[in-house]
Amino acid sequence: MTRDATISEAGDAEGKVVVQREPVQYHKHLPSSAKESDELQSAFPIGAFATTLTTLSLSLMEWRGVTILNVYVANFFFVAALGLLISAQWELSVGNGFAYTVYSAFGLFYAGYGAILTPSFGIRDAYADDVAQYNNALGFFLLLWTIFILTFLVASITSNLVSIMIYLFVDIGFLLTAASSFAKADGYTSAGRSLQIAGGANLFIAGLLGWYLVFHLLLKDELVELPLGDTSKYFVRKRAHRTENNDI
Repeated sequence: MTRDATISEAGDAEGKVVVQREPVQYHKHLPSSAKESDELQSAFPIGAFATTLTTLSLSLMEWRGVTILNVYVANFFFVAALGLLISAQWELSVGNGFAYTVYSAFGLFYAGYGAILTPSFGIRDAYADDVAQYNNALGFFLLLWTIFILTFLVASITSNLVSIMIYLFVDIGFLLTAASSFAKADGYTSAGRSLQIAGGANLFIAGLLGWYLVFHLLLKDELVELPLGDTSKYFVRKRAHRTENNDI
């Protein structure tokens, strides 16, 4: 990036002062990859993500007979949505574009999902007795988020195995949960329930991996650095080539 940031003065033969502007080259490094994002992560947003995802997964698996998700609305709105969106703004302020996108996306997802479950919004009531249409709409909602999360999975391959597995299991969990809604809409209640439980199991694994990442971030500067399985070493040549192109 070029800026006319340096001004020099020179005298000519007649004693006049000539002001010349000389271009100065400088580069501001903004971390935009998943690897660089991981190096700047803080534990709170990961913990908010893991807490909300784990509680959601438990209800999807119907542990201890829990099938109604409304009790988790507080988590969706005030832990995940609010916490992740605030954290995203801090990431943006330091130029961490990848973390900003991920935190914002999941924060907004939880806000939207919480709104669906909140009776006062009237979303479920708008479908009245048309349960099939409600399940189809919910299936599309989850399916589109599945596609969005797939982009995070692809981008995370340059970071570490833990992050890759988190996005992978979240994506599979969302896909199975979407399939569950479509199955219920078509009247396959038993298959829909099985798909829902399978989706919840995948989200539960992702939540546990999220907790592992939280412990890594909290302990790495104090006690021990838990291994994440760095994959960036396999992309060193690609990164070097990109850096050279940026410097031209």
